[in-house]
Amino acid sequence: MKAPLAILLLTSCLCLDGVYSLVCWSCDGVESNWGCWRMQVCSDEDNYCATTYTGAGIGGYSSQSISKGCVPVCPEVGVNIGIAAMSIHCCSSFLCNISGANSIRINHLLLALAILASFFYLFGPRL
Repeated sequence: MKAPLAILLLTSCLCLDGVYSLVCWSCDGVESNWGCWRMQVCSDEDNYCATTYTGAGIGGYSSQSISKGCVPVCPEVGVNIGIAAMSIHCCSSFLCNISGANSIRINHLLLALAILASFFYLFGPRL
């Protein structure tokens, strides 16, 4: 009696492997990770969970936006031009995109140098 039950259980476990879909955190344009608590079951075509971070700032003003969800391909990107930054981070396990793409932040030194260079370009001949 135990052998047929064990075989049935083993067969069920082997067949269930393809049934589970990827599950990701999903949100659109929130300001922080605390605003992203909706779970999304990905379609069969979606192989990755993605987190997109965009941020911009000048002086004391800055803003950021975080979007998360399922994607079929992983376009990992990271761009930082001082006053603006954009990053896409992908992963492929259950709810793996809980944290944001934290490697991209506004570079204040680069921002200050860009403003200084612009100042000298505009007003340099008059100095």
